[in-house]
Amino acid sequence: MIGYTCVGTNDLDKAVAFYSDLLGVLGAKAFFKSERGVGWGTAPDKPMFSVMKPFDGQAATVSNGAMVALSAANPEQVQALHAKALALGGQDEGQPGPRGANFYGAYFRDLDGNKLAAFCMVKG
Repeated sequence: MIGYTCVGTNDLDKAVAFYSDLLGVLGAKAFFKSERGVGWGTAPDKPMFSVMKPFDGQAATVSNGAMVALSAANPEQVQALHAKALALGGQDEGQPGPRGANFYGAYFRDLDGNKLAAFCMVKG
């Protein structure tokens, strides 16, 4: 059902470097590039993640309560995404670990303050 997600940035070069490295952990590559943004995915027919400068020319701001969740293959990949985000300058919003019976997740913010999660489902 989800075609793509998009978060805003005020520094496209820094955001592209951050997400290129981060999403590389999932095997994602850039599928589109423009003067306003970049979108990554694992296949053309799968959901895409993008980062864009706002269309209206105003500053990008963080949405209260909004979050994008990145699907990982296993807890080790969740841990790798979280560690990579922090190594790239992101901020910790919740260390990797179980969250309920079958959900394993971690939370972080990108360089613009957008909140993301990395998660996988595990057998209980």
